[in-house]
Amino acid sequence: MHIKDIFKVSALPVFVASLCCLSPVILVSLGLASVSFGASLATTLYGTYKWAFRAVGLVLLAVSLVTYLRRQKGICTMDDAVRRKNEIINLVAITLVTGVVSYIFFLYVVVHYAGVLLSLWA
Repeated sequence: MHIKDIFKVSALPVFVASLCCLSPVILVSLGLASVSFGASLATTLYGTYKWAFRAVGLVLLAVSLVTYLRRQKGICTMDDAVRRKNEIINLVAITLVTGVVSYIFFLYVVVHYAGVLLSLWA
């Protein structure tokens, strides 16, 4: 698995998991919400529902990894999976670590500073 493939597999799950804080930033930057509503929405979504967003992102990461293994690697049966067990374990570990690190960077650096620029949070 190339680094490009790892980021392809983990990009959408990271984006979906970050929607708890990214949604208010998008709404305010498009002019669809005021800053006070965006700040309130960010507090509600991040404070109450952050684990739901993270769980959906994790499920989506698993689905995208299974899809990748079936389409790109040709692992469709249990016999294939048993034969290539070490490869699958390595791919899952690398993808999971990449997804978590990307989530942390995207949410706590990129989205945070975008929110600060829009005055959504201090």
